[in-house]
Amino acid sequence: MIKNPLTGELESFNFKHIHDHVPELSRLNVDIESISFEEPIDSSEMNLNHWSMMAELVEENNLLYDGFVILHGSDTMAFSASALSFMLQGLKKPVVFTGSQLPIGTIRTDGKENLITAIEIAGMKDENGEAILQEVAVYFEYSLYRGNRSAKISANQFEAFQSPNYPELAKAGVQIEWQKDRLFRTDLTEFKVFTDFKNNVALIRLFPGMNFEFYRAIFNDPNVQAIVLETYGSGNAPSDVLFQELVTSFIERDGIVLNITQCGSGAVQQGAYQTSSFFERIGVISGRNLTSEAALTKSMYLLGQGHSDIREKLQVSLVGEMD
Repeated sequence: MIKNPLTGELESFNFKHIHDHVPELSRLNVDIESISFEEPIDSSEMNLNHWSMMAELVEENNLLYDGFVILHGSDTMAFSASALSFMLQGLKKPVVFTGSQLPIGTIRTDGKENLITAIEIAGMKDENGEAILQEVAVYFEYSLYRGNRSAKISANQFEAFQSPNYPELAKAGVQIEWQKDRLFRTDLTEFKVFTDFKNNVALIRLFPGMNFEFYRAIFNDPNVQAIVLETYGSGNAPSDVLFQELVTSFIERDGIVLNITQCGSGAVQQGAYQTSSFFERIGVISGRNLTSEAALTKSMYLLGQGHSDIREKLQVSLVGEMD
């Protein structure tokens, strides 16, 4: 983003002008090419089509470049990073998302360091000449996180992202300190891109005193194929009769209910408490330690593929998104 000098509002701008604000890019020991969408958008406008466009750009240019850096607004970056981690199956090159909290033209912007280091990370290779990073990641404020494990946790701090249930992949100090035992490596031999996500997914966050009658329409909507429930603690929910009826009826009609915790860290343990034993009995799926972003995008990915065993695949890690 850049600040409009007339209105004072933050607006998106074309990457081709970024050399004016980050002249240090010319000193990096890498060849950089830039591709911009015709109409840059605020990340609040992000949707499935934009995810597909990003994934297809990586696919079209996969053989031409050693790595990819995607400049992205921070508000929905974790959603996009999670989505691309599922879209880019068999990925063996780095795809690094980065951005900034302060616009690039601001004197105190964090965008310069984030961009420069993200590019450096995307170009790094091991002693065998292979990319050190071979997955979708988020780089922000000296830390590199797995994309589908990241979440934005602050609207006003430079340390805007965390990976609550998985340690950082690398730390940028004087040197880039890699934690190579944490890096993901695909078992697939062929690089494939799948973009036909289905967004027939709803997200419901529980809160004390909620009126479940308001949510009847969601559970009864024939277009809703999956519901992600953000529950309390380790996967607990109230024993409200109407709520239990709605969930049971939805599952009996082949609907998918995925249970994740609304806590910042930790995992769902269905059945550990009496208040979650009901979920176990009726077939609610434990999302264990999935982030909301990963739970939603993984559901969209599996629905799009039309897997008959979607319930089984939701319970296993596909691209390092869960333990």
